Order: sequence, then C-alpha cells, then structure tokens
Amino acid sequence: MTSEAQPVSRAALVAHIYLLCCDLVLWACVWTALLWLDGEGSLDLRCLWAFRTISWAVLYSHTTHVADNSVQPLLKRWVTLQSFQPAVFDSVQTVLQGIVRGFSPVPDPGMVILSSVTSTLIYMVWEMAYPHGGSVKGARNQKKDEEAKTLLMRVIRYSRPDYLHLGAAFVFLSLAALFETFIPYCVGKVVDILSGKYQHDNFLWAIGLMALCSLGSSMFTGLRGGMFMCSLSRLNKRIRHMLFQNLVKQEISFFEENKPGSLTSRLVSDTDKMGRSVAMNVNVLLRSLVKTCGMLFFMLHLSWQLTLLTCIEMPLLAFIQNSYNNLSQKTSRELQDCNAEIAELASSVIGSMKTVRSFNAEYLEKRRYEQTLDRKRQVLTQKGIYSAVHLLIRRFITVGLKVAMLFQGRNLISAGQLSSGSLLAFVFYQKDMVTNMRHLVYIYGDMLNTVGSAVKVFQLLDRKPQMREAGDLAPEKLKGRLTFEKVTFSYHSRPDDKALKSVTLELSPGKVTALIGPSGGGKSSCVCLLQRFYDPQEGEVFLDGEPLYQYQHQYLHQKVAMVAQKPVLFSGSVRHNIEYGLQDCTIERVKEAARKANAHDFICNLEQGYDTDVGECGDQLSAGQRQCIAIARALIRNPQILILDEATSDTDYSTQKAVQDLLNRTDQTVLVIAHRLETVEKADHIIFMEGGEVVEQGTHQQLMAKEGRYYRLREKLFTGPTN
Repeated sequence: MTSEAQPVSRAALVAHIYLLCCDLVLWACVWTALLWLDGEGSLDLRCLWAFRTISWAVLYSHTTHVADNSVQPLLKRWVTLQSFQPAVFDSVQTVLQGIVRGFSPVPDPGMVILSSVTSTLIYMVWEMAYPHGGSVKGARNQKKDEEAKTLLMRVIRYSRPDYLHLGAAFVFLSLAALFETFIPYCVGKVVDILSGKYQHDNFLWAIGLMALCSLGSSMFTGLRGGMFMCSLSRLNKRIRHMLFQNLVKQEISFFEENKPGSLTSRLVSDTDKMGRSVAMNVNVLLRSLVKTCGMLFFMLHLSWQLTLLTCIEMPLLAFIQNSYNNLSQKTSRELQDCNAEIAELASSVIGSMKTVRSFNAEYLEKRRYEQTLDRKRQVLTQKGIYSAVHLLIRRFITVGLKVAMLFQGRNLISAGQLSSGSLLAFVFYQKDMVTNMRHLVYIYGDMLNTVGSAVKVFQLLDRKPQMREAGDLAPEKLKGRLTFEKVTFSYHSRPDDKALKSVTLELSPGKVTALIGPSGGGKSSCVCLLQRFYDPQEGEVFLDGEPLYQYQHQYLHQKVAMVAQKPVLFSGSVRHNIEYGLQDCTIERVKEAARKANAHDFICNLEQGYDTDVGECGDQLSAGQRQCIAIARALIRNPQILILDEATSDTDYSTQKAVQDLLNRTDQTVLVIAHRLETVEKADHIIFMEGGEVVEQGTHQQLMAKEGRYYRLREKLFTGPTN
C-alpha cells in the first residue's frame, strides 16, 4: 500500500465508524419516541421505509463534514447501502412470507451487527470489482476501465447483424438455466418423499420432473452453445473482413513501418479475442447471471436465514482473494527480477570465461551465483507461505460458514421451518451460488482485459490512409505524358533524407525513356511516385497535365503497369498470375500476352501448361521464367505507361530481343531502368540521376558529346553485352 493510500484508508475507517454510531443513535431515538407514544415501539413497513429514508438523508449530509473530498464518494455509497438494506430485506421477507407485520426499529443486536457487516462487505467487494474515482485505486484504474467498457460496447455493436442468433441464444440460455436451477429443488422433493411416508405417485412425479429438468437443461444448453458459436463465427468473419478491407487501403509506407507478422497477428489472433469477448464470455456471464438470480430466488424461498449466511461468504472470500492477489503480484515481480538476474549473471560469466579464468575469479562468481539462487529461493518460500495462508484462511471461512449453515439448518428443521430435503437442496444451491458468483467477478474482468488487448485492432480499423484521396478522373483516351515539376520527396521512415530534390523531368508518349544512375540516385523513388505509392512533399506529378492524385485509383493502375527485376508471383497457376487483377479474362488474351513476352513456348512445355502451379512465390520456376510471366502480366493490360525495372536481366537473349523489338514499335510511354548498354543506347531519351537530382538528360549521342557524368561512368554503370 502506498503512503498516499494509508491516510485515505485510515480516514475512511474512522468516518465509517462515526457514521455507523450515528445510525445506531437514530435507531435508538426512533424506538424511544415510538415507545413513548404507543408503548409498543413498533412500526409498519411504510414507516420503516420513511424512517430509513430520513436516516439516509441525515447520514448523507454528515459525509461532507467527517471526511475530505477523496473519501466522500466512498462514504456516500456506503451510507446508501447501510441505510436501505434493512428496509429492502424486510420488504423481501414480507413478500416471500405474505404476512404484513410490524417491525422493531431496534432489532436483535446480533442482527444489527450482521446487517452492518454484510453491507460493509458487500460494499467492499463492489468497490474492488468496480472501483470509482473516489478511491485511490479507482482514480488509478477508472480511466482504463472506462476505455475498456467503451471498447466492449463497440464490439457488441459489431454484433448487431446477429441479433436474431444472439436473441435465440439468450432464450435457450435462460431456459437451460431455468431447468438446471430446478434440479436441486427436485432432488430435495425426492429426499422428502423418501424420508417421510412413501407415496408412490408423488415419488414418480418428482423423479419424472427431475428427469424432465435434466433433459431440458441438456437440450437447451446444446442449442445455446451452438447459437453462440454461430454468432462467434459470423462476428469473426465480419471483423476480419472489415480489418482486411481497411488494411489494403493504407499507403505503402504503412506496410513498411509495420511488420507483416504483427499485422497478421492482429488480423487472426486479436480479432478472435474480440469475438470471444462477446460470444464466449457473454455466454458464461449471462448463464452465471441467470442461474444466480434463479438460485437466489429458490434459496430465499427455502430459507432467508441460510441465504444471508451464504451472502456473507462471497464478500469475505473476495476480500481475501484481493489481498492475496496483491501479495502474489509483488512476489511475482520479485521472482521475475531474480530470474533476470540469474540469467544475466550466468550469461556474463559464460560469455567471458577467458577473463574469469585469467583472473582466477571462479570462486567469486560461484558465490555470486549461489547468493542469487538463495534470493530466488527466499522469494519462492515467501510466495509459498502466502499461498498456504491464503488457502488456509479460505478453507477456514468456507468450512466455518458451512458448519454455521448446517447448525442453523438443524435449528430450522427442529422448529419445523425447513425439511431435510429442502436443506439438501439449499446445500446444492449454495455450492453453485459461490461458483457462479466467482464466475461473474472473473468473467467481467476477463472481458475488459480481452477487449483491452485488442485496442490495436480498433486503431487499425479506425486508421485513415495518410495520402490524399484519389479523384474520379478517368478519361476515355489517355496520351500518357508524364511530368515531374520540382518534386521533392522523402520517405516517411527517413524524413530528413531527401530521396528527390526538386526534380523536374518529362516522359513523352510513344518514346522510350531510360532512367540511369548509381544506386541511391532516386530512380526507384521516381518509379514509386509514378505508381502513386507515395505523394511528394513538394511539387507535383502530372499525367496529361492533370495531377496524378486526381485520377481514379483503378483507372490509374490499369493504365500504368510495371515489371520489377525480381517480380512477385502468387501461389496458383500460370494463367492466374498472368491475368491477376483482371475480371473475365479469356485464355486467348492470356496466350497472346505470353507470346509477346516470349513465354508461350516454355509455358506449353510445362506439365499442365497454363494450369501449372508456379509454387509459393513462383519458386517452381526459374528467375528468367518468372520475369517472362511478369512481363506478360503487364502486357495483357495493354497499359499506356509501361515501366521496366531491369525486367529482362535474368532472361535469355531471345526474350530480351523480343521485348526490345516490342518497345521499338510501341506507341506507349515507356520508362526503362537498365544497366545494359544496348537498351540504354536505343532509348529516345536518357535521364541521369545522382543524389536525388537530375544531373544530365538527352540522347545517347548528346550525353557522350558532353563528356559529363554519363560519359565518365559509362563503363562502370553499363556492364552488359554490347552487340
């Protein structure tokens, strides 16, 4: 406990005792007044409620004088529970017994103590399970809990389309809980019949009712589970589809900053946790809640005295469990520190064994290691003692209250207020009641933790792309003139490193432009901007005089196609990879594109032709074959702008020649990034880039005549064959 929490706890305890004394004084004053007026000192139920309301108002007003602002919210909630608990209890007792009688404002002293202890324990459990801002713990955890509750409600909203399934599941759940709750009651009736004068018809009726309840419980439990699992699968599918749909909309830099494994985990694991928080945990939560309410009704009907003893057990166990959890967390942290120290010490000694040996420090290191192990043993011993004491106290409370319940049950049986079968049924209810209450507390916290662990999923669902939204421009005819006007660009991961520095260049329709230069010169950055993987920080890229971002996304990537040096193929057939992204593409178009890329012949020689599986990432094909299929994948779209980044570096001479002949007679805008001299020399326009800037541009003859950078680095850069 922190130093700040201790004064608050002490002040709250003193204020509780003072207010409890005030409450007892109010009881005594009212009893004395009634005794003086009518000589009986009793009042009916209406007067009891009026008196407890007045008591609540008096005590509530005193909370502002006996404690500061940090404790007042705690006292106000406790005063409300303490004031109205007797009136609620007597009202429930009157409804169950059906007798209207007078009540003494000063009941038996044991009942006063029992009532105060019960209200205080219930209040403590409530504050531990659902802390509020008035306590130190509440101030620390309230924001976190509120955020978790908000996330939980959002997950529930995602389940709205499944309201029919969830509604049916709730109906089946309620029926299953109802039938299951009747079983102990039926067992009690059977025992009463067997312990008294045996009546065959009544015995058969009780056995038949118990069998019917068992059958109904089993049937509706199965239906409930099936409907919840159906809702879970539908919810998981919906969330995963929404998340995947939003992920594919993000900009390329997002995927560069987030690892694929992390995104896949959010898509698979965390979405499953979100689904469980609604379908599975709500299933258990509602089942336990319905069963608890049903069992509480039967328990009150059987004996309100025994029910009161049962209600005392759960707050006590919750208080003991909370105290043990605090100690256990402390020892667990100490144990983690010891394990880390042991691992670090062993690693440092073993990794520096030559140094240890040279300084004759083996004995010293053994002593250090032994001391560390002793500290770990002490922590484990302390943890074991805490666990043993916790188990002892828990068992003592449980057994003690059960013994008290049996003694009270014997007295009730002797007084004729309870039968042996009813006592047995109550014992069954009491056992299930404690289990269900434990489930209620655990599942609520687990739901908040499960939803809280999926915060990243909600962040990804809400994330908007950081690029300008694509426009709706889609002209029927596109010339393909590309222009860079003073474009400055840097990658998001390296904002201070300018990949392009005020670049101005132009790609003309019907011409082949070669982009060359040393590595890191900015060639790939230009290609990325042309495909609109990124937006420039300054300047603009124009297509036919219009900014690139104003074109429709689908239209732009239909008109712009690229073949990389190491193309990516997807698992599937050759045909699937060539027609990738196209709808209703005929096999004739696929074969025509393959012939243009000089790929048709080797595809036909494959075992299943165009239906041959290329394997994972195309690993069943050679590097040259993968490039040919990638070229065919680009050509089948008949793009107006074609980008080739060393697209034929791994192909044979015939394929290179076929592609070169195709480029010579095309009317497309072609951008070539190549190191082969033949390809560059035949280009209509050559742009030499270095350091993110355009250093030189012109035809091959013009650049050679200038004897600049292109001329000086020609032999170093262009190492390909010169046929």
